[in-house]
Amino acid sequence: MTLRTVLFDVDGTLVDSNYLHIDAWQRAFAELDAPVDAWRVHRALGRDSAQLLRAVAGERDDEWNERAKALHAAHFRELAPRLRAFDGAADLLRAVSARGVRVVLATSAAADELELLRRALGADDAVHAATSADDVDEAKPDPGILEVALRRADATASEALVVGDSVWDMTAAARARIRPVGVLCGGVGAAELTDAGARAVFDGPAALLEALDSVL
Repeated sequence: MTLRTVLFDVDGTLVDSNYLHIDAWQRAFAELDAPVDAWRVHRALGRDSAQLLRAVAGERDDEWNERAKALHAAHFRELAPRLRAFDGAADLLRAVSARGVRVVLATSAAADELELLRRALGADDAVHAATSADDVDEAKPDPGILEVALRRADATASEALVVGDSVWDMTAAARARIRPVGVLCGGVGAAELTDAGARAVFDGPAALLEALDSVL
């Protein structure tokens, strides 16, 4: 089957943002008098925000959860000037597009955060479409975001590839029956990504770019 699209996660995959998210979440939890360890936040990154909150802070009422999300968003906006694309990220997207394969950004981030990430990435000329947590009821590891991305690329699961940095990306890809590839630049180890279904693992966008012909 011909490859028609590559669905890219953004946070921690194309943009060096994971540790800024950890900082933003820690600040939010501290303001709510519920301090948490950074590693626990890191383990939950890439999941739907409601799942992240349950995993890190336990069961809370809706008002508390909404306050936590709003505080995280505010702190992340403050940290946004520190966002940077990983080496080779923009070139990778352009190389995929140049091969006639549609690039779709598929992230669990909210739409306003995605705009900050796209600005840091600076490769909109290579992006066919994008989807975010705002487009679905539940984000990764639920496959809904990837299914929306497939529709926007006019592709089937067998014609697609997912690139991500978290086990939640790999899990969502498996549930959508899309071939997943992992990258290490988000801070998750190769063994975990492979165990979650990654067919191959690369250090980051630059390494994937070098091996692109063998992957596509």
